Amino acid sequence: MQIGPGHRVTLSAVKLLNLDHVAIAVRDLDRALDEYRRRYGIEPMYREVVEDQGVEEAMLAVGGSFIQLLEPLDADTPVGRFLERRGEGMHHVAFAVVDIDAALAHLKAEGARLVDETPRTGGRGTRIAFVHPKGGNQTLVELVELPT
Repeated sequence: MQIGPGHRVTLSAVKLLNLDHVAIAVRDLDRALDEYRRRYGIEPMYREVVEDQGVEEAMLAVGGSFIQLLEPLDADTPVGRFLERRGEGMHHVAFAVVDIDAALAHLKAEGARLVDETPRTGGRGTRIAFVHPKGGNQTLVELVELPT
């Protein structure tokens, strides 16, 4: 597949490596963490504020993947609006990729509707981008490139 003049992307560059995380929107991060501790005996490996996304997040390791709990910093953020419309629950699914730039170019060439045309900084020092749920089985998908 031709992406640009003289630039060729192979599908191996855009292959999904694994399920990085399943994100769950919550109203109260501390309460949600207490529930996961009591019910499942798991502790967060990471907890941080991601200003760019307007959330405080906690990452709970489960096998080789994470459950990401997201609390909005205020109501006028994507997660805040999600909670207002739908209530607490699954927000998105995230897949790890080797090369997020190549993955976005491939998806764009395939006609996918992108929320992010270029990657931005996510939690854990990752580069991330979102693929719009319309045309994707109504599921918001996040691509995650882990730091090297």
